[in-house]
Amino acid sequence: MRRVIGFALFFIAIGMILMMLLPNTFAGILLVFLFLLLGYNFFCC
Repeated sequence: MRRVIGFALFFIAIGMILMMLLPNTFAGILLVFLFLLLGYNFFCC
């Protein structure tokens, strides 16, 4: 189950990176890094 959550969070972060190409906000950057870290930890651990 943790791998599935990590997989989902990783691709949410990729979607947010694409979203950030239009408006660049500090909160968006923080969410992207948070989701990337959580996704990596859940998927790989």
